Amino acid sequence: MTCWETLQAYAFRSIGLGENLLPKSDFTLCQQVTLIGSGLIWNIYFGVLALGFGFLLAVGIAVAKSSSRAVIRKPAEWFVFVFRGSPLFIQFFLAYEALQLLPKSGINLLGITVETAWTTRAWAGALFVLFLNTSAYAAEIFFGALKSVPKGDLEAAEAYGITGWQKFRRIQWPTMLRLAWPAYTNEAIFLFHATTLVFFSGFPAFRQMGDALYYANYFADKTFNPFVPYPIVACYFIALSLIVTGLFALVNRRLNRHLPSNVKSRIRLRPQIIR
Repeated sequence: MTCWETLQAYAFRSIGLGENLLPKSDFTLCQQVTLIGSGLIWNIYFGVLALGFGFLLAVGIAVAKSSSRAVIRKPAEWFVFVFRGSPLFIQFFLAYEALQLLPKSGINLLGITVETAWTTRAWAGALFVLFLNTSAYAAEIFFGALKSVPKGDLEAAEAYGITGWQKFRRIQWPTMLRLAWPAYTNEAIFLFHATTLVFFSGFPAFRQMGDALYYANYFADKTFNPFVPYPIVACYFIALSLIVTGLFALVNRRLNRHLPSNVKSRIRLRPQIIR
């Protein structure tokens, strides 16, 4: 099988397209690069969706933590404490076991039977765990940024009659994002790396359709040589991290576009007139 035929057969193997069976022997470098790259689709899926939905929940939790009302603040604090204080691997394991306890026939809600079998699949159950985990970490980042908003800005807004939602939207929100974005970039990179734990926890790979590390582990077990597939995974994730860093850098530049340090000064020629 040529490398081009390998690409056609295994490029989208992780999502059920192409060859049904994995190679059993005579593994080539092209097969390993292609299959591991195919598995990266799942890592990108988990990372993008968990990051997108987690951003919204994290902002809400950060605002709740900064509330003066204990009934709002305490649940947010405990949410962050639980998901930051426990290992992600254990969260995957406990979530899978809890979802397995749901009735196999579904749950009856107001006469409508809601299926539960899909919740134990990695695309749903593991995504939900990643969503909650990154929300907790990001919420703490945004909470720290909220507390770092200069009091002078808030007092100036109140002096102009800007309060409540308008103050949050026009003063606190943009300043919070600007202050939190570098740390949030690190959280985004960590989240993409953490997606490799999905199929090493309780969630099974349906029809051997796993992520990048799943296929790397498959080749390492078959060839007894981990020094080829694992560096391939590392190269893929380094490239993915560069892409994430670049995209977040563009957003960061947009958030800080009004600062004087980001305004390019024009060179003005002022000839000295000698008298």
